[in-house]
Amino acid sequence: MTNSTTTGLPGGTWTLGGHVVSRFGYGAMQLAGSWVVGPPKDHDGAIAVLREAVGSGITHIDTSETYGPRVVNDLIREALHPYPSDVFIATKAGGRRDAQGGWPAARKPDEIRAQIDDNLETLGVDVLDLVHLRAGDAQGPVPERITEAFETLVDLQQQGVIRHLGMSNATADQVAEAQAIAPIVSVQNGYNLANRQDDALIDRLAGEGIAYIPFFPLGGFAPLQSEALARVAARLGATPMSVALAWLLQRSPNVLLIPGTSSVGHLRENIAGAAVALSVDDVRELDQIAG
Repeated sequence: MTNSTTTGLPGGTWTLGGHVVSRFGYGAMQLAGSWVVGPPKDHDGAIAVLREAVGSGITHIDTSETYGPRVVNDLIREALHPYPSDVFIATKAGGRRDAQGGWPAARKPDEIRAQIDDNLETLGVDVLDLVHLRAGDAQGPVPERITEAFETLVDLQQQGVIRHLGMSNATADQVAEAQAIAPIVSVQNGYNLANRQDDALIDRLAGEGIAYIPFFPLGGFAPLQSEALARVAARLGATPMSVALAWLLQRSPNVLLIPGTSSVGHLRENIAGAAVALSVDDVRELDQIAG
């Protein structure tokens, strides 16, 4: 486990499954069309964002075959393949897209295997760096058993097509359930300044050297709104979103960011903004947002 500042990106690095990655990563979901369906409006712009991300020193890219579906993985392959040796791509299995644009579960063994095959094909690799088992549903984690689905991923890992395993959209009990079966290197859950239900889980994982990767770090489809956030941002001469990202990086050394964007300019703003230095008083004020 390491937390250095050698990359030039905010937050330095973290060792994820033996692979050193930038704590400031990139989530590729927004590269698909509206509601994460179909191709982007600006294909060349999407390619440019991916290349800018890697060119900026980002080495952790998050994706899923369900984004599009297939569209985002295809874009990643077009933009970056053959992948630089330091680029680490995390994907997911456990869900699919339906004709209405929904996100139904797909966690039976044959469904999991099919999703892994699709990820291998669309990303153009023989081995996936990291696969998160996507639990729960579109509304969040659901308390249910995940043993069969996770054991399927473990079997594929033993076959050599997956290097590392993680959990996504999971309860703390499901994380423990997975850990009782095989080691995990990361947990990817919804978390931000205003939604801090995973505080205890983050602290436990930090003690175990396991990464925590918050999705919707800026509030999701409805951006974070808070008087305290706006007040701290104004005092620092920064944007509220910059402060929210900086707070996450300072929350714990095992927190890895994957903010998404389809704009090169916005990507650069996110990187610069996450470097905002928060004082003890700033953090204390921001911590009040979640009540």
